[in-house]
Amino acid sequence: MAQTFNQVAALWKEEKRKYVKKSTYSVYLQLCRCCILPSFGSRSSSDINEESIQAFADDLLAKGYAVKTIKDILLVVKMILRHGEKIGAWPHIEYKIYFHTQTEIHPSLATFSLQHQQKLFHYLKDNFSFRNLGILICLHSGLRIGEVCGLQWSDLNVDAGIIHVKKTVQRIYLSDDNVHEYYLSIDTPKTASSVRDIPMSKELKSIISPFRKVTNANNYVLSNTDAPLEPRSFRSYFYRLLKNLDIPPIRFHALRHSFATRCIESKCDYKTVSVILGHASISTTLDLYVHPGYKEKKLVIDRMVKCLG
Repeated sequence: MAQTFNQVAALWKEEKRKYVKKSTYSVYLQLCRCCILPSFGSRSSSDINEESIQAFADDLLAKGYAVKTIKDILLVVKMILRHGEKIGAWPHIEYKIYFHTQTEIHPSLATFSLQHQQKLFHYLKDNFSFRNLGILICLHSGLRIGEVCGLQWSDLNVDAGIIHVKKTVQRIYLSDDNVHEYYLSIDTPKTASSVRDIPMSKELKSIISPFRKVTNANNYVLSNTDAPLEPRSFRSYFYRLLKNLDIPPIRFHALRHSFATRCIESKCDYKTVSVILGHASISTTLDLYVHPGYKEKKLVIDRMVKCLG
């Protein structure tokens, strides 16, 4: 009897569980449960073809999913189909998916205004707490929230003036059939390039130095205990702080965007900014943060004309 997509997906998930990070596995489970299995779960290989997969992609697009998100979902579909082929559950299924030509609008990234960033910076500097220090570190380095939650005092090398980014903390939700688990994961960062060393500014170094001498090297910076602060708790604290400072609400990730934006505005080298942020490719930095304005475009044209004599 031919196996259904749901049966093959279950076997694929068991295999993936052994080889991928739990955070990645969690994403696979969520995509299967919410998007893929409701559409393909009961189908056999004879019901899965280019037409049905194209219709699935078109439906996701109509529901407002971004093209990149749809491609990520289709990648999981492809892995399950290839696993079915590998175990002999069904023959090879050849297909190619097309997306309608459209003008892609890149939403502007949420960043702090220079005025609000300065206000936040001065408050954090004048009102020390371990959580405030964490926000200050993010303003000076562009760390992701999981990365700053994963910082231990041993990762702050004051003598060398370096922040060693080695870990990330995240709350993971595993949901599959009758299994529903929440747990805190302490793991390596999302990509190899995210493991990095970031120089401390002189100001940040002077703030950290007195505490580094009297703290336990194995304690986590944000909690100053042997257990990390959860990202959701740190995020909630951040939102409350903005409200108290009368700064418009904005995502925690805006600290990272604001750091990168200020670097670009300061005419910093794009490649260096990319390495500090831990991007896997400089193209990510260019796509997100480098948007030449009228003055920059006019300068290029003027230089070109001047070259022509």
